Amino acid sequence: MNIDEIIKLSLEEDLGHGDITTDYLEVDDIDSVAFMIAKQDGVLAGIDVAIKVFHTIDSNLKIIIYKKDGDWILKGDDLIKIEGKTSSILKAERVALNFLQRLSGIATQTRNCVNELDGLETKLLDTRKTTPLLRNLEKYAVKIGGGYNHRFGLYDMIMLKENHIRAANGITAAVEKIKLRNTSYKIEVEVTNLEELKEAVNSGADRALLDNMSVKDMKTAVQNYKNYIELEASGNITIKNIKEIAETGVHYISSGSLTHSYKSMDISLLFKE
Repeated sequence: MNIDEIIKLSLEEDLGHGDITTDYLEVDDIDSVAFMIAKQDGVLAGIDVAIKVFHTIDSNLKIIIYKKDGDWILKGDDLIKIEGKTSSILKAERVALNFLQRLSGIATQTRNCVNELDGLETKLLDTRKTTPLLRNLEKYAVKIGGGYNHRFGLYDMIMLKENHIRAANGITAAVEKIKLRNTSYKIEVEVTNLEELKEAVNSGADRALLDNMSVKDMKTAVQNYKNYIELEASGNITIKNIKEIAETGVHYISSGSLTHSYKSMDISLLFKE
């Protein structure tokens, strides 16, 4: 689903049969000036989406942009200025803020984690743990924050998780079956211990997902297998432990928390008095 359709449905959800508060005020003939203002520091993401929301409601609204996606913004910064029909601004306000606050929250959390990896070679990846239908937007916010996108869906990389492996009767059997059909997609295998990792390497997998492994075992994995298979640490990754995990030498760290446990950025829209 493209962004125009997502915005259209989001506005329909919010407006329903009409904005009864704004309509009853009868302010259609009044123009106003409003500002989106940061209420905390962080990384801005989604400003173009927010603007598109306003222009979907009213293409005649005049918008001046002060900050762009990727900027580190400070509490009190003006982000955009909106001029035009008062009722249009009011009807677009909440949906525009919902997108901007959430995407900026993801970008900020990602940037904070990426900062912990400064000077290390490990790359931070997102996951498929995203809001239904908003995956492209949320993964965009991860990139704005300095992270990297893992697979976008079930269609662009083969990942053999625990249930796949059980269904296929083991890692080796699963990889062999995939290789019979697959000629181009990378194969990633989830492993929970060093013995399973050894089997994944011997089976010819391209990447191993080290699921909730101890730091000690990850160090051993890197020492023994880093030159034979890509290593990705995952499971209970936090800003407190991400640096220690990266220092083991794993190629990647993936974290679902970037898109499911972030805190939305505090951003407001205020009319000029």
